Amino acid sequence: MSYLTQNWYWIAAALGSGGALLWLQLRNGAGGGDLEPQAAVMLINREKATVIDVSDAAEFAAAHVRNARHVPLDTIADGVKGLPTNKQLPLVVVCATGARAGKAVAKLKALGYDKAQALRGGLKAWREANLPIDKAA
Repeated sequence: MSYLTQNWYWIAAALGSGGALLWLQLRNGAGGGDLEPQAAVMLINREKATVIDVSDAAEFAAAHVRNARHVPLDTIADGVKGLPTNKQLPLVVVCATGARAGKAVAKLKALGYDKAQALRGGLKAWREANLPIDKAA
């Protein structure tokens, strides 16, 4: 017991860092995963991942990932148009900054899309990586 009292600061540091890591995981959509833009490109090219943009209509019209399907966050529900019928395909979920994508991943996983992942940083990170975007006509 004297070891614990003499080294309480190490125990406090370990508990604090563990708590911070847990908080980050919960904040980012309960393990929905953050996907870097380069990893998303590899997933799209190698595993035929579908890009789902959950931005609102105006944001999607202004700019979106090339060949992305537009499924606004508030319309994600069972049977919604725009989602692939094959729930085993990987999904790359994108929004303007990445904040809504994490919420969308949680909803998609509840619908059975277990391979859904949020793009870290959203369309902003995609642009910063100089990857192709489209604009609505």
